[in-house]
Amino acid sequence: MTTPTRTLWRGRLLALAGILFVALNVRTAVAAISPIIGIIENDIPISSLGLGVLGMLPPIAFAIAGLAAPALARARGLDASLLIAAAAMVAGSALRAVSDNYILLALGSLIALAGMGVGNVLLPPAVKKYFPDRLATVTGGYVMLISLGAAIPAFFAAPVAEVAGWRASVAVWAVLALTAFVPWLVLTVRGRRVKRNAALDATVVPVASSISVWAVAKSRTAWAITIAFGVSSIGFYSFFAWLPEILIESAGFTPVEAGAMLSLFGLIGIPLGILSPILASKVSNIGAVMAGGVFAGAIGYLGLAFIPSTLTWLWVVLVGFGTILFPLCLVLINLRTRSHQGSAALSGFVQSVAYTVAALGPFAVALVRELSGGWVWPLMFLLVSSLLALISAVMLARPSFVEDELGIAVGALED
Repeated sequence: MTTPTRTLWRGRLLALAGILFVALNVRTAVAAISPIIGIIENDIPISSLGLGVLGMLPPIAFAIAGLAAPALARARGLDASLLIAAAAMVAGSALRAVSDNYILLALGSLIALAGMGVGNVLLPPAVKKYFPDRLATVTGGYVMLISLGAAIPAFFAAPVAEVAGWRASVAVWAVLALTAFVPWLVLTVRGRRVKRNAALDATVVPVASSISVWAVAKSRTAWAITIAFGVSSIGFYSFFAWLPEILIESAGFTPVEAGAMLSLFGLIGIPLGILSPILASKVSNIGAVMAGGVFAGAIGYLGLAFIPSTLTWLWVVLVGFGTILFPLCLVLINLRTRSHQGSAALSGFVQSVAYTVAALGPFAVALVRELSGGWVWPLMFLLVSSLLALISAVMLARPSFVEDELGIAVGALED
């Protein structure tokens, strides 16, 4: 006979697998297209404007998901919402692989990215729900996998496309997304069965929140995290949209070499994923860590702008180190809230606002590139925008909690 303790641990193991596999898949659609866009254009003509739109889609989809995901979780439950997100990842990537025109390619991208956006928002509350005693460890693990999920497509997209065609290169990410679908399917079915039997364990609580996404707008801490997240996202998505083109045009790289540099940029997130939870929980002034990341990124932008063919890998690594703001913000979403309801609301607010702003990044880079005729001024735009994160560094220097700033009693939330 299965004991409650064994059932609980099985649920936690399934949840851990689900969290980690969702994390592995929430960036694949972002990184799978840009290294092979030249090959795709042999079958599907894409204008410069169309490329700019594709570059804008990830943050736009993630911004919409920031608003929709908390409401979806309240209506359907956390497990079922993550199951829906995984299903969208599978369907969207599959549609991209069979597309024969730009509209279908963009639609498939939007569906896949919408699922990934919901996953983005619901990962922090999922960690808070299932692993309140292991917040830093589990968050660090899934942040590493987010980075890995961005690096793998960037590295393999061009070689696979050259061997098997671009459709196969895109289709493999639909197969990978099935790994995220299975654990949440089991948890969703099992959760419904448990509810029907009126035996839901008290330690596994629904995500229904009495804190709305927009109520969080009154929190100083929420805005500080949002600014840092938004600035980091502008650089991150602009780089994934344009770094291959920058290196091909400015440094004379081949598409495979440029894809390898994009993969290196993504891989930097793996050690940052390990380091960020440690720094966030051990360093009293997390703002100093943020400032260090900002200055490292600024040096990288300067190197790529003025000496792109010299020590290219170093400039890419430094810009990558600047993205430490991203995993720090994900950790802070849990560390600066006192409840999983607060975590869900803060995650939705931060990601909806930040990704709305970040959506302008790839398009702004394309516009500045068009006006200037080169890559120096687009890189200067990214450098200047990155300096805005210094505001967050100052605001987050001292520990604070969203619920405290909103005057919300945590005990009332947990009843």
